[in-house]
Amino acid sequence: MSEALSVVPSRDDVSTGVRDTSVIASGLADVLADTYRLVFKTHAYHWNVEGPAFYSVHKLTEEQYENMFAATDELAERIRALGHLAPSSLADIVSRSKLEDKSGDLSAAEMVEDLAASHERVAHRLHALAEVASERKDIVTEDLATARSAFHEQAAWMLRAIAKG
Repeated sequence: MSEALSVVPSRDDVSTGVRDTSVIASGLADVLADTYRLVFKTHAYHWNVEGPAFYSVHKLTEEQYENMFAATDELAERIRALGHLAPSSLADIVSRSKLEDKSGDLSAAEMVEDLAASHERVAHRLHALAEVASERKDIVTEDLATARSAFHEQAAWMLRAIAKG
């Protein structure tokens, strides 16, 4: 094996003025896990939704899972910028996530309500992350958490607006 390919990722000490990066990195990893799980759930509902609201739900969920998939990279890269390793196994993602999967066949309304509730759950975790980051002088993570929370709050609102139809 080439020497260039034998490097094993490791934690680094970063000195940017951010305090207690391990707490922030853990919070970011939790949000990353929820985001990944919500990407999958959103994509699955996108594939399987049917009924009169099909097109609206199908298009909205596509926009949402594309946004969240891009966000997973941003979240993981922030963890790395803080000197920590991002989650690297599906088991770690599942164990860190607070989101639950609904069982059985769901109606379009049940899918939309489940997604809205999941977005609210992620927004809640992001609010907590923003507070933790602020307390530790990490304005970058605080800004990231604020922006991501705004996305999830808007996503929940849009999904709930469709459900009223």
